Amino acid sequence: MKTTPTDALPEVWQALGETVLMVGVASVCTVLIGTLVGVLFVLTGSGGLWRQPVINTVLGMVINIGRSLPFIILLIVVIPVTRLIAGTAIGPVAAIVPLTLGSVPFFARVVETALREVSRGKVEAAQGMGATRGDIVLKVLLPEAAPGLVAGITLTVVMLIGFSAMAGTIGGGGLGDFALRYGYQRFNTPVLLIAVVVLIVLVQGIQSLGDLLVRRLAHRRSTA
Repeated sequence: MKTTPTDALPEVWQALGETVLMVGVASVCTVLIGTLVGVLFVLTGSGGLWRQPVINTVLGMVINIGRSLPFIILLIVVIPVTRLIAGTAIGPVAAIVPLTLGSVPFFARVVETALREVSRGKVEAAQGMGATRGDIVLKVLLPEAAPGLVAGITLTVVMLIGFSAMAGTIGGGGLGDFALRYGYQRFNTPVLLIAVVVLIVLVQGIQSLGDLLVRRLAHRRSTA
């Protein structure tokens, strides 16, 4: 007996909550870790405020390796790490680990690109006034790069929604798991379409909010 769209509503809400949990926590972890890695990569690179070629090379290799791994393979490879951190390899909480590991390298590159677009003159002016490296990062680089960073965060969250749906296919929970179990495996196209529509609405809402914040930040910076 097929599940009707109405019958599936409680499961849809539960799956949506699991997706929001996975994406929300993974997004926060990604932004925090990715920002740290991206800032360190820029600081230690050529022309950076703290040139460290060895550290920069190692970071670059780690970022590139992380970005080159398909997410579905990463899900399997990091199962021991997931079990160590979350105590299990299945469920939405466990899925946060590979989601974060899979998105940090991408966001680190976003941070790098945004910081490199900051005017060198503003950095030199801050140095001329005796600002420390920490002051330059916190009061010049990050604030000036804010529109690009917010745009990057939006892209990353949207990407994580796609990753979370993929994680659901191997027991991660969320809308991907719902679509697989209640839609695909039961040949129930209407229920499958519900999951697709919910994902589209979620992505569009996040993208619209991100675009609005970017426009406001860009306008504020242009009038400052």
